[in-house]
Amino acid sequence: MTTMLRPGDSGYDDELSGFQTAVPRRPDVIVAAASAADVVEAVRYAAEHDLPVAVHSTGHGVGVPFEGGVLVTTHRMTGIRVDGEIARVDAGVRWGAVIEAAAEHGLAPLSGSFPGVGVVGYTLGGGFSLLGRKYGLAADHVTAIEVVTVDGELRRATPDTEQDLFWALRGGRDNFGIVTALEFRLVPVTRLYGGSLQFGTESLATVLRAWRDWAAEMPREMTSSLGMVPMPDLPMVPEPLRGEHVAQIRIAYLGDAAEGERLVAPLRAAAPVLGDTIAEIPFTESGSIANEPPFPHGYRADNVTVSELNDTMLDAILEHAGPGAAVPTVILLDLLGGALSDAPEHPGVGWDREAAFTVRALSVVDDAALPEIKAAHGKLFDALKAWSTGKLLTFVYGESDAGEEVSKVYSPADLRRLAEVKAAVDPANRFRLTHNVKPARDAG
Repeated sequence: MTTMLRPGDSGYDDELSGFQTAVPRRPDVIVAAASAADVVEAVRYAAEHDLPVAVHSTGHGVGVPFEGGVLVTTHRMTGIRVDGEIARVDAGVRWGAVIEAAAEHGLAPLSGSFPGVGVVGYTLGGGFSLLGRKYGLAADHVTAIEVVTVDGELRRATPDTEQDLFWALRGGRDNFGIVTALEFRLVPVTRLYGGSLQFGTESLATVLRAWRDWAAEMPREMTSSLGMVPMPDLPMVPEPLRGEHVAQIRIAYLGDAAEGERLVAPLRAAAPVLGDTIAEIPFTESGSIANEPPFPHGYRADNVTVSELNDTMLDAILEHAGPGAAVPTVILLDLLGGALSDAPEHPGVGWDREAAFTVRALSVVDDAALPEIKAAHGKLFDALKAWSTGKLLTFVYGESDAGEEVSKVYSPADLRRLAEVKAAVDPANRFRLTHNVKPARDAG
C-alpha cells in the first residue's frame, strides 16, 4: 500500500523537508513513493481528485511555493545499475552513489559540484558538470527516460520513441510528468587534476580579472569557475579565511598533473594565496573541489548567461555583490564553451550554447528577507543586462514569478514547441507546481 501523508499526520513535515528550506509548500497529500508503481498510483489519485501534482527527491531545486495538490517524494527509489558504459538510476538516486558505482567500472558520470544533489532533477535541468567543457551537458548523454504522464501511464522516452517528450523533458523538467528512472552514458574518467585556490578580500578585483583573462586561453579539458564567498567571522571557518570575502577558483582538469600545474601557475601567481587544495585526485573525491556545505538551508538564487566578462561587468559584480553589498551574496562565475557549446546529436532545451560565462547569485534567506534579496539580485543583473544572452532555469531557486521565468529561459520557438508537447501530454496542466510551461491552447 502506497504511503499517503496529510497535514497533521506523523511524518508529514519530515517527508516535506529537503535541502532548500526557504520555499514554503503545503500539499494536501504527500505520496512517499518507493517504486514506479507508487508514482503511477499517485498520479492516478491526483487525476481522480482533480489535483495538481509536484515531485521532489532531495529538494535542492525547489523553486516555486505552493499550497494544496499532491507532492510525490522519490528519495526512497535508489536503485542503480551499470551495464557497460550505460548507467540506469531510479528517481531518488544522488550523484555520490553513481560516482561510486561508476568508479568500479573505471568510469564517471557527468555530475556537478556537490555529490548530494539528485541525479534526475539535475539532469532534467541540463546538468552542468565538472567535466562539462570536455563532455558537454549531462542531458546530452541521456539515452532513455522512464516517466509517468498525467494519464497514469509509465512511458519510455528515447531518441527513437516518444521523441517530443524526450526532447521536452531534458530542459523542460517536471512540466510533463514524473520521471521514475534515467539511463545515460558514463565517460572514461577515473582521475583529474582538481581543487581550489582561495584569495582574500583585498585581492578580489585582481583575481577576477586574472581568472577572466586566463579562462580565455584554456583547452576543453579545463572546466573552471570562480566563486566570491563572504565567509563569516566564526570559529568553524579556518583562520586564514575567517571574516574574509573570499575569491575561490575551482579547477577540474582532465589531463596529466604536470600540464595542470603549468596551466594553473598564472593563477597561483596572481595574488597572495590563502588556500590551495589543487592536486591529482580520484574522481570519487570530486566533491572536495567546491567543498560545498552539506546541510539544508534557505536560499534564493538567480543567474544570467553572458557573452563576455569585461571590466565594466566585473566592476558591477564587485559593487553589487562584493564586500560592501547591501545583501550578503555568493557569486559564481562559470566558464562555458568547449563541448557545452557543441550541438549534440539529440539536443534538449533551455541551455544557452552561445554563452561564454554564467553569472550566478545566491543569498541565504536567514541573512535577509526575500524581497531584499530579490531587489539586490535585480540591481546586479540589471547592470549586466547589456551583455546578457539569456538565463538557465536550473540555477533559479526561490520565490519568483514562475511564468515569467520560462519566458526568459526558452526562445519563443522552443517555448511554443514545449507548449505543444504540454498540450499533448498534459492538456489540463496538472503538472503546474513548477516553473510552468502552459499547454498551447490551439495545439492540433
